[in-house]
Amino acid sequence: MTLTTSHAAPAAHDTLPAARPAPGDRTATSRHFLMCPPVHFDVVYAINPWMDVTVPVDTGHAVVQWQALKAAYEDRGHTVDVISPVPGLPDMVYAANGGVVVGGKALAARFTYPERQPEGAAYEAWLRESGPARGMVSLGQAAERNEGEGDLLWDGEVMLAGTGFRTTRAAHAEVADRLGVEVLTLELVDPRFYHLDTALTVLSTASGSTVPDGGTRAEIAYFPQAFTPASRAVLRERYPDAIEADEADAAVLGLNAVSDGRHVFLTHRATGMHAALRERGFEPVGIDLSELLKGGGSVKCCTLELRPVPAMQDDPTPAKEARA
Repeated sequence: MTLTTSHAAPAAHDTLPAARPAPGDRTATSRHFLMCPPVHFDVVYAINPWMDVTVPVDTGHAVVQWQALKAAYEDRGHTVDVISPVPGLPDMVYAANGGVVVGGKALAARFTYPERQPEGAAYEAWLRESGPARGMVSLGQAAERNEGEGDLLWDGEVMLAGTGFRTTRAAHAEVADRLGVEVLTLELVDPRFYHLDTALTVLSTASGSTVPDGGTRAEIAYFPQAFTPASRAVLRERYPDAIEADEADAAVLGLNAVSDGRHVFLTHRATGMHAALRERGFEPVGIDLSELLKGGGSVKCCTLELRPVPAMQDDPTPAKEARA
């Protein structure tokens, strides 16, 4: 499959801005997530700028906040599976980093830092043992350094792939080959945004965003200053109608979000993003994960999306409507 870097423009792509749906016109689709409760969460080492071992962590409060996120998903019709946390792995709560699943193919992570490396095997074991009943097959752990959906975001057509701090360019080539997808490399430059999912979120996939010519296009939001000039140019060409977040929202991890095509789950502190999302017809769902922010993660970090083979997808009917 194709591997495209941000040093060159991607393949020809319609750049006409997408028509913006009016509020209420968007439809939520049922999603399937994997999460890990933070019963062992703590900050006992520092591997990103958010982590400070001198700041106390209230693990019990982290669990309560995590449970509220899980309930918010379930209240809106989404399925949540739970992987058992492993003692001694305080960052295992950040399930998005555990792997990536597209078209029923599950590739588990291979972490950069020794402190997190055992998580890769734990997530691979869950995907291998529990995947078949859910329409997935495990491809094992990545051979290259790959931190899962932390750096690999599927837009329904292309895998947006971050590099610069954790996941390598070699891992992008491996993902393209083993998952059979087109990969677009994006380079990160600000250490606060050490994973792609801290600086960019997919709001609607290519199958859910209508454009004037009748085709489809994904919608995203991102923080431009987190990327090299070349990667910013690629993003602006491919997603001309994207939401460009400001520093204030990015600095509270307001882009570390999960969308079902209508509801966007994100920190309650990203007030500018909430307003921008409402303007585009989305319904923001504010979540307080202040304890987990101490480890450098928010909503998306806690959420690995499971995408089974098409025949095993959940019922395609819209997710049930509940509180906004």
